[in-house]
Amino acid sequence: MAINPFTQFVFDLFILSAIIITAYTCNFYYLAFLSRKRKEVLSTTDWGTPSITIQLPIYNEKYVAKRLVDAVCNLDYPKDKMRIMVLDDSDDDTVELLSDAVDDYKNQGFLIEHVRRGTRSGYKAGALKHAMKSTDTELVAIFDADFIPPTWFLKRAIPHFTNSKIGLVQCRWGHVNENYSAITQAQALSLDFHFLIEQKAKSNSHLFMNFNGTAGIWRRDCIEDAGGWHTATLVEDLDLSYRAQMKGWKCLFLPDIVVNAELPIQMNAAKRQQFRWAKGSIQCAIKLLTDIALKRKVAVEAKIQAFIQLTRHVVYPLMLIQFLALPILLAGQVNLYVISFLPAITIATYLAMGPGAYIMIMQSMYQKSWKSKAKILPALLIYNAGMSVNNTVAVFDAVIGKKNEFLRTPKYGVLKTKDDWKDNAYNLPFSQVTLLEIFFGVYGIMGIFIAVFSNNPIFVPIIGLQATGFFYIAYMSLSHTRFKRNKSSKLRPRTKKEKMANTVYKLSMIGIVGIIVFGGFMAIYGYNTDIYPLDRIRGHLDGIVGSSDPVIIKNHLVAIQEDLELVMANVPETTDANGEVISKNPVWIFATESTNLLRIQNDVNTMVASIEKISTVPKDSSAYHTGMIDLNGRALSLKTNIMDATPYMYVSVANILFSTIWIAAILGIFAALKKKKQQFKEIDETGV
Repeated sequence: MAINPFTQFVFDLFILSAIIITAYTCNFYYLAFLSRKRKEVLSTTDWGTPSITIQLPIYNEKYVAKRLVDAVCNLDYPKDKMRIMVLDDSDDDTVELLSDAVDDYKNQGFLIEHVRRGTRSGYKAGALKHAMKSTDTELVAIFDADFIPPTWFLKRAIPHFTNSKIGLVQCRWGHVNENYSAITQAQALSLDFHFLIEQKAKSNSHLFMNFNGTAGIWRRDCIEDAGGWHTATLVEDLDLSYRAQMKGWKCLFLPDIVVNAELPIQMNAAKRQQFRWAKGSIQCAIKLLTDIALKRKVAVEAKIQAFIQLTRHVVYPLMLIQFLALPILLAGQVNLYVISFLPAITIATYLAMGPGAYIMIMQSMYQKSWKSKAKILPALLIYNAGMSVNNTVAVFDAVIGKKNEFLRTPKYGVLKTKDDWKDNAYNLPFSQVTLLEIFFGVYGIMGIFIAVFSNNPIFVPIIGLQATGFFYIAYMSLSHTRFKRNKSSKLRPRTKKEKMANTVYKLSMIGIVGIIVFGGFMAIYGYNTDIYPLDRIRGHLDGIVGSSDPVIIKNHLVAIQEDLELVMANVPETTDANGEVISKNPVWIFATESTNLLRIQNDVNTMVASIEKISTVPKDSSAYHTGMIDLNGRALSLKTNIMDATPYMYVSVANILFSTIWIAAILGIFAALKKKKQQFKEIDETGV
């Protein structure tokens, strides 16, 4: 069956996206295979206790900064061989807190200093670059503010540098608050996949692996040989580690050395972290891939894997393309089954390529505890699906070269499930990306209806999983937003201005929910009045083609006439100079006669007249057979016309106008919330 050009274009995009996503997925399975191979053997040569500088880049982390300093000063290593640099770019209470802690440990004999640049230029990379100017030790360890290195960390990690080719030792991240919520459990599982599959596979082979920004130790000569820290991207760790390996240095991952860290517990913080990683990876791809491709000493497989790692976040926009395309293709009756006559094979293939394969990988990762981890897999699938909007925006940010701003991921020192963080400082409000997540969620509901009414229910779980992810991420982004006063300002009574701001916030939340519900209702109503009748018409036309009974055929034609009346009532008309209606066409730009519903209605009326004549003719006559062949041909032609018209019902002028007003209303509420957020900030700063 012929496909109209628009549907063909969407189909081509869908298939191309599927091929690329499948390629990236299969590569992950290949790395899972490599991760099972040999482990790096630790040299037995004793390297003693080389000098090491421990650098702690910190910016506004008053809840966890002292915990980090305490843990580092508690490391089991000679004080005279361990220099500690607290790289503090903070501009809040963290400064005084760290100053007191540094003075206290300095009095205890530690070689510790509180480094204040007076600027935040270059963000974390800038702080590390500044610190290297005065670093003269053989090794450099780096810990982010939320990490808690164990006392034995240095004594177990440093011996691996006896191999002179080792430039970096990266240790595995642990998750001290993994069981805080479903969000932290999903993040923990995702990070475990990265470390125990990707990092392990690359470390045990000649492939490039990356420094994860923290919980690692560098050889100072390696940093300098690779050109030092660069500030051009948001992932200075990935950038430096790739440049080092291009110079011939080896990076080593140690899965058995685990350094606990705190996972983001607020959804908006988790989204910020994911955004930074996604944008930074694409930035590194733009910056480094050409040099990697031209580097003769880099193996071909290493070049391929470098391309895949640096560009893997393009999977997220491809996921959205597939999500947008699927309902359109189903509405256009395009066959998307892996095996056309066995629809169940399609869902089985999705399960085998996705959850099924991941469960097998988890069995090798976690051994006896894999079952408890497998229970988290659905949460991870929903989390990743919902994050696709956030990460897609990040990818486009990187591609168009939008200016960098290193927005840190705030941590609260919250480790237990019963601990509350919502009154703490550093809480992040939801962003405009939440609006897009809501849009995709509503679109997913429409897609589910299309899958059901187009007799393709096998695709409902696929669409439903992603729609659930979008709504979940959007809901958590909204519910985790708190416009509250700081604890210091709670000592005074609420002002009139403050009460008004709080009232506006509550009303805005109600307004957003109301607009979403109204938008969902209108989408379902619009589908039922505009699209579903066309789906029924196609079904009736199929019934005509498959029948030779004049009574049944006439019943189908009468039903088609009724559905056409419903559709035509919502389609703009065109009149001639005399005011006579000559066209009712859903295609409002570059329309053709093939999609003129008025012409289709006339054809149906002609078919009704024909079937009435045919019913009076003997069934064994040539006139009867000729008439039936003519009806079948007309039915097939009309079905093609209806399929061509269907996609344009989605993008009618009325729908576009309604969608614009709907989006503008939510944007207006976002603007109001932003204004009230600023009012709260002014109240906290001025007290009035």
